[in-house]
Amino acid sequence: MSKSEFKFQIPLRVRWMECDRQGIVFNGAYMDYLEVGQAEYFRNLGFSIYKIAQQGYFDSAVVKVEIEYKAPARVDDMLDTHVRVSHIGNTSLILNIEIYPQDSETLLTTIMSVYVGYHADTGATWPVPDEMRELINHFEETGEVLPLEQFPDLAAAAR
Repeated sequence: MSKSEFKFQIPLRVRWMECDRQGIVFNGAYMDYLEVGQAEYFRNLGFSIYKIAQQGYFDSAVVKVEIEYKAPARVDDMLDTHVRVSHIGNTSLILNIEIYPQDSETLLTTIMSVYVGYHADTGATWPVPDEMRELINHFEETGEVLPLEQFPDLAAAAR
């Protein structure tokens, strides 16, 4: 993918606690970057993924993550974390992240994660709600965030 395929990005600074003794980002820290990217992507759309889960609107579990390291990030580097939802299935979302040094075209890391809608109390799968699907698809196609008020059930869960 190219940066232009991503409608959302968030800056991150590499902290010392995320690095090994060589000052290079430790592989486990990329899971934290995934969490930050995912959470901020949905906040950008107008809701907290955690809040809508607490309200019983939609919850998910991470079922697959692929991380590919291209080049190291180092302590105190400023990174641009580009995030997109590349696919929405019946019960799943695929989230892609690309991480670059700030103001650079050098791709450092790619992350692909699959989230499946999941009822924690029953273990059953949970379909991606139509309102959420429409909001995400519109954003990914146009870069425009639609007002949450256009999605009454999602808006109610986001309060």
